Amino acid sequence: MNESEFAELAAGHSLGALSAEDERRYRAALSAHPEWAGIVEDDADTAALLAEGAAPVAPPPALRDALLARIAATPQDPSGDAAPADATPAVSDRDGQATAPQASAGAPARRPRRLLFALAACLVLIVGLGAGAAVVIPQLLRPAAVVALDRIENAPDAAQKTVVLPSGGRATAHWSASIGTAVLVSDGLEPLDGARTYELWFVRGDTPVSAGTFAAEQGTTTAQLRGSMHAGDAIAVTVEPAGGSPTGKPTTQPIVVIPTS
Repeated sequence: MNESEFAELAAGHSLGALSAEDERRYRAALSAHPEWAGIVEDDADTAALLAEGAAPVAPPPALRDALLARIAATPQDPSGDAAPADATPAVSDRDGQATAPQASAGAPARRPRRLLFALAACLVLIVGLGAGAAVVIPQLLRPAAVVALDRIENAPDAAQKTVVLPSGGRATAHWSASIGTAVLVSDGLEPLDGARTYELWFVRGDTPVSAGTFAAEQGTTTAQLRGSMHAGDAIAVTVEPAGGSPTGKPTTQPIVVIPTS
């Protein structure tokens, strides 16, 4: 284990976020490299500073997975995977084994710091919000389609149109040309078997453009159309084989067509 890898484990240890296996690796590395104790002290000080004065709050079980998923999906420093320009090239030891290059004194330790800041943000969210966590945490867990619908409804040019479904239910298209986003909210759309799926389409003139597939749920279903909406697009839904149309074009007649102009 090199110092950079240890720094990541130390950051997780300071926040109590390590698995049992990673905790074992952390303790073994610290025992083998007592000179790395300064990293542990720095991370412990940072965690203590963030938690100072905050009453402990027990997070819901789903929060950890949601936060880790957000961290994994959030773009970090785009240069983080490239070696610093002034890094020392790799060298070989006396047995001919390659050793890890050592960064120059001015080169930043990007990966450990990024992880520390991400975990610190989690700590602030969990222990610093108190009663406010009951408001913020559900926002993190909201489906993307619901978030997109809120953005549309808050846009100055928000528009919507409703049609009746063949089953007797209703489907309402919500869109905003200024943000190029559309969402379909259906009530009473029948769930399909596993061999079929609903597919969304932007219809531009005579050309259908796939906007993703979705599964209907009992009651109300909210589905965001993938891609950017263009002015004048109609919004359509067809029933396709599981996974979507194999040809990239509708294979059945649409069950929903909603003009937006």
